[in-house]
Amino acid sequence: MDNNNLARFLLTFFLGFIGSFIINHTGLKPNGWKSRTCAYFFLSIITFGIYGLVASICNLTFKSDCGSNIGYFKD
Repeated sequence: MDNNNLARFLLTFFLGFIGSFIINHTGLKPNGWKSRTCAYFFLSIITFGIYGLVASICNLTFKSDCGSNIGYFKD
């Protein structure tokens, strides 16, 4: 497991929207990808935190060579 994946997991799980914002503006941002900052906030509210949990877990398995990753989109 990559340390950046673990850091993204922890930030997303515990800080949600703010963590996503931090990921986008630090070295934790995967090359060529952006975090769906608003999605972490709004979908977590709508799904009572389930989306935030799923996105956090997906950060542990983030693969930059995949065509899609939950919570991210290509630049």
